[in-house]
Amino acid sequence: MYDNLFRSAKTRSEADWLIGINASQALSIAAGRGTYSLGRVQTPTLAMICSRYLENKNFVPQKYWQLKLQTGKDSIEFSALSEEKFDSQQPVIDKLQIIKESGQVQVKSVECKKVNQEPPLLYDLTTLQKEANTKLNFSADKTLSIAQKLYGGKLISYPRTGSRYISQDVFDEIPERISLLETYDRFAGYAKSMKGSNLNRRTVDDKKVTDHHALIITENKPGSLQADEQAIYELVAGRMLEAFSEKCVKEVTSISLTSGESIFAVKGTVIKSAGWRAVFNAQEEGEENTVLPALNGGENLPLSDIELLEKQTKPKPLHTESSLLSAMENAGKELEDAELKASMKDSGIGTPATRAAIIETLFTRQYIVREKKALVPTEKGLAVYDIVRNKKIADVEMTGMWENALSKIESGEMNPDTFHKSTEVHASQITSELLEVQLTLSTQQDLTCPKCGTGRILLYPKVAKCDNADCGLVIFRNKSDKQLTDKQVTELATAKKTGVIKGFKSKAGKSFDASLAFDEQFNVVFVFPEKKGKSRK
Repeated sequence: MYDNLFRSAKTRSEADWLIGINASQALSIAAGRGTYSLGRVQTPTLAMICSRYLENKNFVPQKYWQLKLQTGKDSIEFSALSEEKFDSQQPVIDKLQIIKESGQVQVKSVECKKVNQEPPLLYDLTTLQKEANTKLNFSADKTLSIAQKLYGGKLISYPRTGSRYISQDVFDEIPERISLLETYDRFAGYAKSMKGSNLNRRTVDDKKVTDHHALIITENKPGSLQADEQAIYELVAGRMLEAFSEKCVKEVTSISLTSGESIFAVKGTVIKSAGWRAVFNAQEEGEENTVLPALNGGENLPLSDIELLEKQTKPKPLHTESSLLSAMENAGKELEDAELKASMKDSGIGTPATRAAIIETLFTRQYIVREKKALVPTEKGLAVYDIVRNKKIADVEMTGMWENALSKIESGEMNPDTFHKSTEVHASQITSELLEVQLTLSTQQDLTCPKCGTGRILLYPKVAKCDNADCGLVIFRNKSDKQLTDKQVTELATAKKTGVIKGFKSKAGKSFDASLAFDEQFNVVFVFPEKKGKSRK
């Protein structure tokens, strides 16, 4: 199919040097194959990373101010923040002064409620990868590799699962699996406490089990494991204990205070029964643990202190592998079309089994790098994103349409041939779009080609090239691990030789300095000042 598309896509020369790749490689981008593979799933993933990066980089923080007061009762001191946020400083200073002069705070309302927090569902592969990235700083690919090894050792169930549920027959085996953990040091105490208790059935649903059930441990007790393997095993085992444990019961108290016509709020949480959260003694992110005294509405409290807080709005953080996996999993949530949104509800971009490979492809192709936990696009990645950002190849909606079509084929509502023809049309469209971006990628300067004397030199990210198709002059930007700048390429094209350039590297990894020049066939060669008249290609 792609060969036919290639023949119909104008000419090969029109795609030459598209960001340093040729037409066949451009088609590989469209097809999602080969060295430059960026297909239907990799491109939207790169787009999410790049758009978040640019949003973060271009974010302009805005200052705002809040008041924070200190009060208390019965030797229990606590603080509360003003509900109002102020865009300018003077009004909040005026309110601070009024509150200081009043010297007291009044309890406006007190609300206490009991909260039953259900345990989390069992892991599928994606949620395991997210947790391992957040808690252990493991990449998605590393987590999958370790989980696969544990599966091969018959210690956990099939890891490439997309389900977070188990069937009734698997549930019948869970008491035995929990008993196994009574002999595993980290979970022994908790596992023994579950003996004879009614297990939570929230994660049991035959209808929601796909090809493979959720991740659980097997009946085999692990022997000696490497540290990373033990960490992943304990995540799976611990989550299994959590999933079948009792609810966490909390008492949440919300108090509203007033002073000088300003309203302040504070929230306190008391754990009445830890339930599933006792497995890892987990504290919920952002949870308030403020201890509050018993208060009644209308009660007056003394003002101990009040201060002005200067704050700034913050951008969305750069994607980590954990947040990117969530974004890939929930990509369809951004779609407006209800049918497309429904079609991507359980799929998103890629599948649990392929998402790690999608991310690793972006690393391998050098479109992104890691900076601590953050995923940061390279110049190459940003260049590609700039090209495809508004094109069909990066369109999440198209992924939704394909998932919707595949569902209809499965249910017999659509003919597979119809879908095949639509993919041919789609491939033709994205290929044409890619081939048409050539002019937007080059920087044309007033540089006459030194070889033919008639063509103009066009500057691309990977090469500089004469626009005369019969000439064939090409200057590769990367020379012995050194990336040539526009200025250096321009100097070479105009003077046929550059000044001394520092920082080349030999095949042995040694650094050296040299000029660049054209030989008689207009190949670019090194010229060493200390050995005049000699050159080395």
